[in-house]
Amino acid sequence: MKITFLGTGTSMGIPMIACPCDVCHSSDPRDKRKRSSVKVEIDGHILVIDSGPDFRQQMLDSHTKSLDAILYTHEHKDHTAGLDDVRAFNWINNQPTNLFAEKRTLEALKKEFSYAFEEKKYPGVPELILNEIQENKVFSVFGIKVIPIRVYHYRMPILGFRIGNFGYVTDASLIPEESMEQLLGCEVLVINALRIQKHISHFNLEQAVDIIEKLQPRKAYLTHISHHLGFHNQVSKILPQNIALAYDGLEIKVF
Repeated sequence: MKITFLGTGTSMGIPMIACPCDVCHSSDPRDKRKRSSVKVEIDGHILVIDSGPDFRQQMLDSHTKSLDAILYTHEHKDHTAGLDDVRAFNWINNQPTNLFAEKRTLEALKKEFSYAFEEKKYPGVPELILNEIQENKVFSVFGIKVIPIRVYHYRMPILGFRIGNFGYVTDASLIPEESMEQLLGCEVLVINALRIQKHISHFNLEQAVDIIEKLQPRKAYLTHISHHLGFHNQVSKILPQNIALAYDGLEIKVF
């Protein structure tokens, strides 16, 4: 399994519009962060988790030529706003795009992209197949088994995912004990770490590290990072050996 980090930033990205801070003006390309998303390549298929506002550029940057499915963690715009751009894959691959999400998220997508679901569609709109999933119920994407794992974004129930030995959790501020058990044994774990200070709806750095220490993956990567966390180079120096800051374009293998 090959994982490509398409975006590792929080909802406003880095640099943030009009921000004068040093991180937003950093010359280190690892400090330039699009909205959070990953590409999963496995068994000849390509899955993407979330299609935020930067989806088009992420597909171009990663030289992605085909797309089989998008898995959605939740319906916030920084995770869904780029959905319209799957049209290019529809035309080039001559097939619709499968979307996998909870009922609430699917309903939000149907509302936000209503033109794609009308009975009489305007020519050229995205061709989409909606697939409803439920927490803890394993589903299959072209033979690839995926476990949707319940986590909480403040009080909002959202999903993390486990695909084989790869675990992905973003936007969480709480992982219930039963969900922690589902993440045990992951070879690689990706988890959000917004900033140094505590936040109401996201793990901060200390909380993310604490969860990683409990789950003990071989390697963990931090994502959904804001400019408040600091410079990539400086934060990396204080992390435990098995934890790294993810950055846009990073590619890893999971066995």
